[in-house]
Amino acid sequence: MTRPPTAAQRRVIDAADPATGRLRGTPAQLAALVRHGLAFRHPRPPHDHFLTPAGHRVRESAPEAAPEPASGAGVFAARVGGEDAAPASTAARLREVRGAWQGLLELRRMTNPGGATDRPCGWERAHLVRAAALALEAAGHPPEGPDGAGYRVRATPQPEAVAVHGPDEPTLRACAATLETAGWQAGEYTEPRTRARYLLASPRRA
Repeated sequence: MTRPPTAAQRRVIDAADPATGRLRGTPAQLAALVRHGLAFRHPRPPHDHFLTPAGHRVRESAPEAAPEPASGAGVFAARVGGEDAAPASTAARLREVRGAWQGLLELRRMTNPGGATDRPCGWERAHLVRAAALALEAAGHPPEGPDGAGYRVRATPQPEAVAVHGPDEPTLRACAATLETAGWQAGEYTEPRTRARYLLASPRRA
């Protein structure tokens, strides 16, 4: 890309689906984003446009796309655990999570070789914490709240790996089973200093 996106193009980028990167805009706006390497047109019908990794970086550089509690301003965000005053689950939230998960499966179908939906796609590898949290929340696991119960997903220094913390062994085992079903590899480890158990999870490639 040789220049920053225009204000109109930035609005299209900021409004991209947070789970899939699917874009909505005028043909001219979408074509310009493709020219700048910020979007690609999917070869399969209905030929929707999606953010490229560079487009996702532009979107996440915006203040509007900074990590936020799921209760913020109507923008869907998977709950990673530990959010301040995270709201209790509601029917509306369940619908949002279900829709985001189905959108992610569709993105896998459209971008993975052979249309495979049983393993993570490029977007998930670029957004490990959010992707793992979405898989857990979509399966019904509660994120960590003020009482310390539930999962907590955090980045790690290791490439393509996140840490999943929980209050006890049953929670960790249940989260591991969910992630493995969702196409991740997960193993239990012990934190040397605190002796706390946690999961190290990474997207499965094949």
